[in-house]
Amino acid sequence: MIGSFTYSAGGLTIKDPAGCFLTHAVSGKGLKINSQRAGVDCAGPMALAAKFCNTRIEFPYADTNHKTYRVDKGPLNGSCTTGTVPMLSKGAKTVKAGKTCAQLWVNGQRKAVQCHYITK
Repeated sequence: MIGSFTYSAGGLTIKDPAGCFLTHAVSGKGLKINSQRAGVDCAGPMALAAKFCNTRIEFPYADTNHKTYRVDKGPLNGSCTTGTVPMLSKGAKTVKAGKTCAQLWVNGQRKAVQCHYITK
């Protein structure tokens, strides 16, 4: 779950309540990722209350020593959206054993991370 946070965008102070989730799905086998995608979903009243401005989703990859060796960055979404963040999808690639994560950035600050571990 993405916790409550406050930030400024376009001269406005925006307070996002808790109730939204960073979702991250990875498909593949072993060191081969066929696809992965990530986005934000908000439940109930948060679907109308949460506002996300200047967002980006990234997929960092780290080896078994937790050293990040690659980051696939999605586009910066400069506009504001209510109750969601545009989904990022990436296609097939071969990676090292370790982990792949999805990170949500809002207005230049990391707000949520979800990871999947990758083994041979």
